[in-house]
Amino acid sequence: MLHIQRMKPFYVTQEQAKVKLVFEYQYFTIKKGEELFHFIPSEGKEIHINLQNLQVENLGDIFVFQKGSRFIRLPLYQLLLISDIHTHLKEILQGADIMENDPLLLEPGEAENLIEELERMNLLNLIDRALEQGDRDLFHHLTGQLNGTL
Repeated sequence: MLHIQRMKPFYVTQEQAKVKLVFEYQYFTIKKGEELFHFIPSEGKEIHINLQNLQVENLGDIFVFQKGSRFIRLPLYQLLLISDIHTHLKEILQGADIMENDPLLLEPGEAENLIEELERMNLLNLIDRALEQGDRDLFHHLTGQLNGTL
């Protein structure tokens, strides 16, 4: 098992529901046994996280770590499997206040309330349309639905 000694992104960017963590020299080190390996950005240097499902998306990227003349090349999916990187990723996301401020990430129950409000607004628009068209049957049907939801 590898242990992450240090994991600090050089910078973090957020685009809609995705976060990109970019790493550079000296900001990412792993410990294998008693040996410390330092990250070198020769191949992969970014971790992309989908905030809607909190999944890492670029699992095939190769991360390279060096100690002297020895190198460890790990695909990101393998690094996720054999290290404690999840803990560090969670700390980074919480420290950057990304997860809390993302409007796409709703609390449980919040999504249902939002859907109910949108459905109610849609029903009111349909009632207005039925009034404009003079469709009494549709108007009575829709107002009955509206009264049933209140």
